Amino acid sequence: MFTLRHGRHGKRGKGGFMEKTKIVVIVGPTAAGKTAFSCELAGIFDAEIISADSRQVYKHMDIGTAKPTEKQRNSVPHHLIDVCRPDSGYSAADFKRDAEESLRAVSSRGKRAFIVGGAGLYVRAFLEGLFRGPGHIASVRETLLKEERLFGREYLHKELSRVDPVSASRIHPNNIHRVMRALEVYSFSGRPISSFWEEHGFREKNYDTLKIGLIKERGVLYRDIEKRIDKMMEEGLLEETGRLLEMGFSADLKSMNSLGYREMIGHINGVFSLDEASGALKKNTRNYAKRQITWFKKDKDVVWFSPGDKEGVVSLVRDFYSKQSNSRVCG
Repeated sequence: MFTLRHGRHGKRGKGGFMEKTKIVVIVGPTAAGKTAFSCELAGIFDAEIISADSRQVYKHMDIGTAKPTEKQRNSVPHHLIDVCRPDSGYSAADFKRDAEESLRAVSSRGKRAFIVGGAGLYVRAFLEGLFRGPGHIASVRETLLKEERLFGREYLHKELSRVDPVSASRIHPNNIHRVMRALEVYSFSGRPISSFWEEHGFREKNYDTLKIGLIKERGVLYRDIEKRIDKMMEEGLLEETGRLLEMGFSADLKSMNSLGYREMIGHINGVFSLDEASGALKKNTRNYAKRQITWFKKDKDVVWFSPGDKEGVVSLVRDFYSKQSNSRVCG
C-alpha cells in the first residue's frame, strides 16, 4: 500500500534520498466539474480532499460558493471548508498553513491527499511558498480605503498601473484587497510587489506533484455557468445573502463582496432588479472563469482533460503513484 510522508517533507527512500510526498492537484475554472470529478477520483484512490477555494472557507456561505453537497462530504472527507466566519480575514498564507496541517492529518491516517479548487494563488502558495513582504501599514491602508470610497476601485487600479504595471496586469480591478496590498507594499518599500514575486521565485517545491486541469469547450462551459447560477437562484442565493446581512455581516466585507453576494446585495439595495442581478452574476462569473483559465494555462505542468475522460485521468494518476520520487539527498 502507498504510504504518505512521515515528517515535514517526506520519507527516506533507498540510497539516502528523501522521497517527496506525492500530491495530486485538480484545478480548472468554475463549473468545470471539479467537485464531482475529484470525489469520484478520491474514491478510487483512497484519498481525502483539501479544498483550495478562497470562498468555501467561510461559514454560512453555502449556496453562493457552491460547496460540495452533504452526500459528497460524507462519501469523501473534505478539509478547509467552513473554517472561519465571513468577517474573518483569510489569506493565501492562512491557506498554506492550514493545508499543511490538513496534509499532516491525512498522512497520519495513511491516506492520499488531493488539492482541489480554482483559487490559483492558494494552490501556488501551498506548493511553492510565499514571499514575505512588508507587513500591513495601518495609516497607508486607511488612506487607500478613503480613496476607494471617494474615487472608486478603478482609480486605485490605475494608480497601481502607474507604479507597478506588471502586478496591475495580473490583478483584476475588482480584487480590491490585492490592489490595496500591492499599493501598500509600494508605498512602504518603494518597490513594486511584482519585484518581490520575481525575487522569491516560488521555488520551495516541497512535493512531488501531478497537476490535472479540467476544461470544457468554451460554449459548453458558459452554458453550464448559466445553469449553475439559475440553480443557485432557485436554491435561495438571494435569501442566503439576506440572512448574512441580518446576521450583521457588512456588505463591505471581502467575503460579502465576492461573486454572487455582491450582485444580490445590489438587488437588495435597489441597484438592480432581480433579473438584472442574475444577469450580472452570469456575466461576472464568465469573466472570472476566463481569468482562471488564463492563470492555469500559464502553468505548463498542468495536464488538461475533459471531465468526461475519467479513464485517462485514472491511468495517469495510477502511473504517477507507481513511480518512486527520490528527488533530494538527505543531509
